[in-house]
Amino acid sequence: MLPFCCRLQAHFEKVKRICDTTTLPLAMHHLSDKITSQLDISKLTDKLRQAKVDSSALTPKEKYETWEEIKIKSFAKIVSSMWAMTLLSLYVRVQVTILGRHLYLDFAQGTNGPQLQAESDTFSENGHRSFLAMADYLVTDKITGFLTQMQRAATEVLKEKQLKDRMNMDQVLQTVLQILDMFMGLSEDNSWINYLVPENPPVYAQLMAVSSSGFDDSSLLNDFRKLDQLMSETRIVLASDDFRNIMERSLRKIAGVVVEDLGVQIVTPGSGLPLATLLPKVDHLSSPLLEEPNKNKHIQIIRSMPEVELFYTLLYTNMPPET
Repeated sequence: MLPFCCRLQAHFEKVKRICDTTTLPLAMHHLSDKITSQLDISKLTDKLRQAKVDSSALTPKEKYETWEEIKIKSFAKIVSSMWAMTLLSLYVRVQVTILGRHLYLDFAQGTNGPQLQAESDTFSENGHRSFLAMADYLVTDKITGFLTQMQRAATEVLKEKQLKDRMNMDQVLQTVLQILDMFMGLSEDNSWINYLVPENPPVYAQLMAVSSSGFDDSSLLNDFRKLDQLMSETRIVLASDDFRNIMERSLRKIAGVVVEDLGVQIVTPGSGLPLATLLPKVDHLSSPLLEEPNKNKHIQIIRSMPEVELFYTLLYTNMPPET
């Protein structure tokens, strides 16, 4: 028989494959649909094109307000995509790591008695699905509030920036980072976690179960108790300084990559380009960020960061205390 540490590592790799092929792809698909639809600027740009053909289509005030909305939505879209993609990929990995640890320990304990093993298998049929489905909470319940808060942050940072102002790539990067910092600053006492984790996970899971099946299944009660434990551990991890550290490092890494890609796409003089010229390019930056995980280079970049890999290895071998 393989040593315990080897079996633990082998199981850890299996758990990561679950994350890569099921949970995260579904969450990213829903996220892409929501962000793309709620921060769409196509109707706004159509209005401006119409105004070029017919000068009476928009008053000067309406034209200004339309441009301002495009400015806010373009930057809110890229920063929302960046934040949500990064946090979802990190969050789902936390979930899967916690679940993998519990499964392994349950399996080890189950060898002491068939009844305990049977109970573990029962939870794997129902509770696992509910636990991993929590990754969709941002999209199903919190996406509108999240995007509204991100637009507030973008509005505050961009309020002094005029459409004629020139911006080079360093200035674009600093603007993106300022919006990220502003958004996190608006989320006091780690309240950003509430975009990802329901306040009462068992109640939320029960509502989802009723919604999908049409009836309240009391047999899931034990699963909900286990779910509450798992989600409590998840919240503890997300609120930790160590997670905050890898979150901030990942966001800044991805921001740098995104703006670097923008610089490759366009030729800018030393003084930069007018903001109005940059906005369509900024708006399109979100698409690669929201691609499915197996095609998403940004998710791969985050996964390959040594500090991120170390965080999850330590998390798997040293879970937070139960609350």
